[in-house]
Amino acid sequence: MRIAVGSDHAGFALKREVVPLLEAAGHEVVDVGTDSEESADYPPFAAAAARQVAEGAAERAVLVCGSGVGVSIVANKLAGVRAVNAHDPEEAEMSRRHNDANVLALAGRRLSLDQVRPIVEVFLATEFEGGRHATRVNQITEVENGD
Repeated sequence: MRIAVGSDHAGFALKREVVPLLEAAGHEVVDVGTDSEESADYPPFAAAAARQVAEGAAERAVLVCGSGVGVSIVANKLAGVRAVNAHDPEEAEMSRRHNDANVLALAGRRLSLDQVRPIVEVFLATEFEGGRHATRVNQITEVENGD
């Protein structure tokens, strides 16, 4: 799977740990930055990674900022992106099964790699259930399209 990753300075340390985890699992990683812990605004990096998903260049994205909130807000501004700020594996699983979430946002200042590993693994391994949930995802798309 091709996965875009992005972070601001507050999420850089965790992103730096997540990338090898993704690569070790056989995923192709596209890192859109930032490249250090020097202060950097999150919107450009979150948008760049989420845009990869919106345009079909990546199947999923993983974003990291201090709380996970800012990057998820930015990602959800792009049509076709459904970002979740997951704090545990159950949230990651349900976001995939019921919402077909395609972007995972993580709290770099609150979660350790040991906590993040199962969140990322479940997010990437869980399939969308479709069925009645597809109807709801289609309704989200209608809202995006102004219908």
